[in-house]
Parts: sequence; structure tokens; C-alpha cells
Amino acid sequence: MLFLDVDGPFIPLGGTPVDHGHDNTAHPLLDRLDPALGPALLGLGRDLLWATTWGEDANTLLCPLLGLPRLPVVTWPDGPDDGVDRWFGLHWKTRTLVGHAAGRAFVWVDDEITDADRTWVADNHPGPGLPYRVDPARGLSLEDVDHIADWLRTEA
Repeated sequence: MLFLDVDGPFIPLGGTPVDHGHDNTAHPLLDRLDPALGPALLGLGRDLLWATTWGEDANTLLCPLLGLPRLPVVTWPDGPDDGVDRWFGLHWKTRTLVGHAAGRAFVWVDDEITDADRTWVADNHPGPGLPYRVDPARGLSLEDVDHIADWLRTEA
């Protein structure tokens, strides 16, 4: 399984934006999407899931530009944040994604992953898990996809 965040990995949030030529006025940052990422991720042969607050908008706005089919969207829990994860330095997505993986091998691509998340995944997920941090200034690259593919070949 590959859990995919949008802001940061797919839409770089810094540096000099690269215009990939999308003629799309639905969102001012969609020109930053690299259309080569869609086929590269599909080529990994794993289940892709959106793990983003974009929700179904990721399917509507990003999938056509990336050449991806509609992807399942992780549902985030409702309810108050009790602050426990923040106290331990965990990202608010960590526990939900590990629960969703249910012991299966997974990669989580996000720009907000920390060592606390990596440690928690290693200590609390019975299968292989790779929290893969992407630099939000440059976004996910084909080189990153190659690193993920290498990990999948050896760990998953």
C-alpha cells in the first residue's frame, strides 16, 4: 500500500515552481504537478491511496492530471484531538494509517513525517512500514519513486 499526501509531495510548496503546462484553473498550484509521477507510481504495482485532507478533491483534480484512476481515500477519524499524539511528537495521521494498513506492508509519502513517526511505526506496526518524508520545497520526484521501489523490493 502507498499512502499519498498532496501538499508538499505532489504540490511543492517552496522553491521555484516548475510549470508542467497544465491548463487548469481549478486550483492555482496544480501547474506544479509532475504528470510523470502518476505512471511511475502505478508502475510500483501497489495499491495507491490518498492520505490527505484533500479527500475526494484529490481524485477530481489531481488524478486526471497525473493519469491515475480514482483512488481510495483514507477517512480520518472524527472527534476531538486529545493531544496525546502531539505530546509524543506524532503526526496526526500516523495512528490512522498504521491502523488502516492492518499489518500489511505500506509506504507513507508525506512532507511532515518525523523521527517520532518512524519510531512509532517501527514499534507498533507488525509488518514492514516506510514513512517516507519528501522535502516540501521540491516535492516528490522520480528519484524518490525509485527509492520507494527499491525498498518495496527488499522489505515488502
